[in-house]
Amino acid sequence: MQLKDNIRESQAFLTRTIVAGMLVLATILLLVSRMVQLQVVDHEHFTTLSRENRVKLVPLPPTRGLIYDRNGVLLAQNRPAYSLEITPEQVEDLEGTLGELAKVIEIGEEDLERFWQLKKRKRRFDSVPIRIDLSQDETAQFAVHRHRFPGVDIKAQLLRHYPHDIKTNHVLGYVGRVSQADLEQIDASNYAGTSHIGKNGVEKTYESALHGVVGLEQVEVNAAGRRVRTLEQSAPEPGVDVHLHLDIGLQEVAMQAFGDNNGAAVAINPQNGGVLAFVSQPGYDPNQFVEGISTKNYRALQQDEDRPLYNRALRGQYPPGSTVKPFMGLAGLERGATTYDSSIYCPGFYQLPGNVHRYRDWKKGGHGSMDLESAIVQSCDVYFYRLAHDLGIDQLHDYLSQFGFGDRTGIDLTGESTGLLPSRDWKRRARRQPWYPGETLIMGIGQGYYLATPLQLAAATAAIANNGIFYTPHVVDYLRDRDSGEINPIPPHAKAIPIGAQQNWEDVRNAMRDVVEGARGTAKRIRSDHYQIAGKTGTAQVFTVAQDAEYEEEGLDKKLRDHALFVAYAPIEDPQIAVAVVVENGGHGGAVAAPIARQIMDAYLLREDAEP
Repeated sequence: MQLKDNIRESQAFLTRTIVAGMLVLATILLLVSRMVQLQVVDHEHFTTLSRENRVKLVPLPPTRGLIYDRNGVLLAQNRPAYSLEITPEQVEDLEGTLGELAKVIEIGEEDLERFWQLKKRKRRFDSVPIRIDLSQDETAQFAVHRHRFPGVDIKAQLLRHYPHDIKTNHVLGYVGRVSQADLEQIDASNYAGTSHIGKNGVEKTYESALHGVVGLEQVEVNAAGRRVRTLEQSAPEPGVDVHLHLDIGLQEVAMQAFGDNNGAAVAINPQNGGVLAFVSQPGYDPNQFVEGISTKNYRALQQDEDRPLYNRALRGQYPPGSTVKPFMGLAGLERGATTYDSSIYCPGFYQLPGNVHRYRDWKKGGHGSMDLESAIVQSCDVYFYRLAHDLGIDQLHDYLSQFGFGDRTGIDLTGESTGLLPSRDWKRRARRQPWYPGETLIMGIGQGYYLATPLQLAAATAAIANNGIFYTPHVVDYLRDRDSGEINPIPPHAKAIPIGAQQNWEDVRNAMRDVVEGARGTAKRIRSDHYQIAGKTGTAQVFTVAQDAEYEEEGLDKKLRDHALFVAYAPIEDPQIAVAVVVENGGHGGAVAAPIARQIMDAYLLREDAEP
């Protein structure tokens, strides 16, 4: 029989007890140290996390500034609207919820398409609009079924609205939803909670002023994410109001004057460069872009042969035609290539020495003896062929560039075209060809490669009226703080075109006066009994007529007919308005474009129809 070894068993038990005690002690020490870590060392960190679960920062978008015309007429406003929005994080079955919502409120395919596109750009806890600008009936109908749709709510917002729609589209532009491309160019933190941004026109150029500064609100929420109370608030700063030089009454008169014709008209105050009217015909309704235009409607605008989306006043590039002749006359006088009294004979064509090619005058039988005054008044091409040849392309380019041709005017709108003032260097770079003497001749009558925008023509004409002071055109007059009433004017920017002899400028202005006021002027039919007008007609070819062919307007498709142009300023003794009009495929400047300019000047100077 084997006896127990009590001593060994006692030692084994004691060892196990010590080991177990040590394990228990180690566990207690570990728990205590972790408690100290959580309660003492990391107390502030976890307190912050807890607070963030309970408190949320909600951005408060600022109210966008308003836009007014020169008379205080509201051109861009913010109107209240209600939108149906979904917070994806709070919806278990998004597809099913959308299907059920469609049974309560009409939701179209375009609404769904826009919703899924916006959802991709937002975080799960951001609300995404599914229907915008609900009617009162739709708002009430959803309110009845609100309990069935957790995560779906109606939110009030301010939508941009343009009460004069098509009359202001190409100058104001429009706002649209903030895109990913926009976020890469702006301070995203200042646009938290903001859904729209200026896309073009004044809305884009003055976006930072119109937008304002975002505010923040600290709100306490419950476990379901519902707001319980507001803890703290930093109010947003609204955008400033923008006041324009533009006269909406004048704008309306100008648009009506075009009738069914396409084209552009720009009216400028020669005394400061303020843009009084800015018309591109036809236009479009900018309101349909605010909340996203449908694919169908946008495609229709893109495919419209009349190109309503194209800003002709700012981007349209046209041969200036004979409207360039007063500038040519100044170049000849100032550079010594001609004198005011020197004459040439116009037989109806011009030939370069040693060349049989005939550069034809618009008047088949010719004008006879022509000096500078009569050449401008009767728009003699042969005189300016000769003058261009005597000046040469280098002097022509250098002098005309001083009036802003071939470069952007610097207007406070985006997307301006430069036009084209050709030169030897330009042709060598662009065409890899030398400059030919015949190209200088046709440039002298505003044809060939020479292109100008209606805005450039108006600004250059204003410089002649203003005795060589070239003001940078600008649409905005001043900014006004809505709260304080403080006004911040936009100062005009001017440069002086060098004047060799004051008499040269007087002579050219007198010739422009006789274009309208003289018995043989090409625009004599628009003469006014109330004030005197100085101007110049122009007709720009759309295609080249062969050497021995005749231009027969009646037999041509309208889109192949010449463009009609007219530039003018008035009154002559104290110029207050300078106008450039381009009527696409309108024919003759004196018959079509000049009467439009006359209506614009009447509306502004006589104030008959300028008030809206």
